Amino acid sequence: MSVSPDLEIDVVIPHWNGWELLRTCLLSLQGQTNRRFRTIVVDNGSTDGSPRLIRDQFPWVDVVTLPENRGFSAAVNRGIRAGDNPLILLLNNDVEVQSDCLQELQTQCRRHPEYEFFALKMCAFHQRQVIDGAGDGVLRGGVGYRLGTLEPDGPDFAMSREVFGACAGAALYRRDLFDRVGLFDENFFAYLEDVDFNLRAVRAGARCRYLPEAVVYHIGSASSGSKVNPFVIRLSTRNNVYVIAKHYSPALLVRFAPALLIYQFFWFLFVVKKRQFPAYLVGLAESLREVAKMRRRRLANRRLARLSERDFAGRIVAAERDVIRSIISRRRHQGKGNRIFDFYLRLFC
Repeated sequence: MSVSPDLEIDVVIPHWNGWELLRTCLLSLQGQTNRRFRTIVVDNGSTDGSPRLIRDQFPWVDVVTLPENRGFSAAVNRGIRAGDNPLILLLNNDVEVQSDCLQELQTQCRRHPEYEFFALKMCAFHQRQVIDGAGDGVLRGGVGYRLGTLEPDGPDFAMSREVFGACAGAALYRRDLFDRVGLFDENFFAYLEDVDFNLRAVRAGARCRYLPEAVVYHIGSASSGSKVNPFVIRLSTRNNVYVIAKHYSPALLVRFAPALLIYQFFWFLFVVKKRQFPAYLVGLAESLREVAKMRRRRLANRRLARLSERDFAGRIVAAERDVIRSIISRRRHQGKGNRIFDFYLRLFC
C-alpha cells in the first residue's frame, strides 16, 4: 500500500441536537496543530438550530443536512460519501479532541501502512485520567466492549498495539477499507453498527491498531440521554441478533452456543433488573422480522473473506479473552470480586 507524505483527513461528525456538545467538539478541531483536514457535520434533522449555528460560528465546516433523524449509520455514510480524502476520522459530537490529535494520526498512519483502521485513545470527559476506551474487543455473545473502560489511565494504555477493532465514536479509517468491505449497515440505526463493521473488516483481513498518542475526551450517551432507556434496550437487543445472524454460520453457532446462552441469560437479567422488559420484547420482535435479510448478508460477506472460518473464530475467541481480562482489571480497581469472570476465562477462553 502506497502512503502519501501529505495524507489529509475527512473528519465526519454525525449530529442530532446537543449544540453545546458539538460546539465544544468543533472548537477543539479549530485548535488543531495540523490543519490538513476537512470537517463534515451531518445533521440528522436537529430541532435546536444547529445547522444555522454551525454556518454562523464555524464557516469552515461543511454541513450536510438530513430532513429527519436517520440514525448514526446513515449519517456517517452520508458524510463518508461527501468527502474524498484518503483518511476518514469518525467522531461523536460529544468528544473534545486533544490539540495534537490529528497530527499524531497523520504520523502514525505513515508509520503503520499495514493497518487499515485505527482506534484512538478515548478518555472520560469529566475524569480525564480515566479510560473510556482503548480499542474494541468483541464477545462471542455478539456485542462489543471498549477495552479499558472505567480503568485509571496508566502505562498499559500508553502502548500502541494491535486490537480487534475500533469504536466508531473516535476511529480513523483508510477510505480504501470502506471501498473494500462496504460502509456501515444502516439497518442498525444506532448501537453495534461498529461491531458489525469490525467483524466484516477482520473477516476480510483488515487489521486495526490502537494509537495512544491520539487522544479524545468523550462524554458518552449524550444523544440517547442515558445509558439505560427503552430506546437503547430495544436497539441493543435487536442489533445483537442482527450481528449474530450476519456473522455466525451454523457451525459457529454450535461452537459458540455456551457463550451465546450465557450472554443472553445475563442480558435478560439486566433488562429485568432495569425494568425494560417491554423494550426488550419489541427489540426481539423487530430482529426476527429481519433475520432472513441478515442471513443473506452473511452469505454476501463470505465473498469478501480472507480468513478461514477457523481463523475467524480464533480471532473472536482471542478478542473475547482480551475483553474478559479488561473487565477483571476494571473490577479489581473498583474493589470487586472476579470469581465468575475468572471461572469463565479458564473454562471458555
